[in-house]
Amino acid sequence: MDAADKPVSKIYDISQTIRPGIPVWPGDSEFILNRTWQLDAECPVNVSAITMSTHTGSHADSRLHFKEDGADSAETPLDAYIGPALLIDLSADVPSGGLVEPTHLEGKLPDRVERLLIKLFDRFPHEGWDPAFPAIHPDTIPYLAARGCKLIGLDVPSLDPQDSKTLDTHIAVDRAGLAILEGLVFDDVPPGSYELIALPLKIAGADGSPLRAILRSI
Repeated sequence: MDAADKPVSKIYDISQTIRPGIPVWPGDSEFILNRTWQLDAECPVNVSAITMSTHTGSHADSRLHFKEDGADSAETPLDAYIGPALLIDLSADVPSGGLVEPTHLEGKLPDRVERLLIKLFDRFPHEGWDPAFPAIHPDTIPYLAARGCKLIGLDVPSLDPQDSKTLDTHIAVDRAGLAILEGLVFDDVPPGSYELIALPLKIAGADGSPLRAILRSI
């Protein structure tokens, strides 16, 4: 097969559009974009200033998010954020306010899975905030780690429920050495195997980073 005969990879953008009014965690910073320089006869460019949370939209948690001595976004290793990934759909299996437990994954995973992406919203709530979003049970993390998993990615805002004060699943992820992606969008992406590319920005001192996440068919 020559280059002309090779199938073309399809790219799925699984990122939220960062925009004024994008839903954010209750009490967190709203997204604001202000034009500081304006293209006109006296100025050759447009330039803007942005105010936003480090957890706006689709984002990667750094360890500093939940550990005082954890690595920031600039020091976060990148290898987990690029490579083969499996997307599964549990939106019909885990109810609002429920938790993904190991039993939900039985029969749905291969013996080894490096990166697991889980769809939990039937349709992503772009225009509003769902405080009862499904989350992940802490016991699910060692179950995944035993299969070689090094990244878990979700379409919901957090691995832990909104009212959690102990972040048990985040702590389980830290013990297991997994990377975390939250707030992805899986609408119209068929379950299956892909290449994931979702790099956090290199921001010193940041506890998380917005990102442009894509899946490429393989």
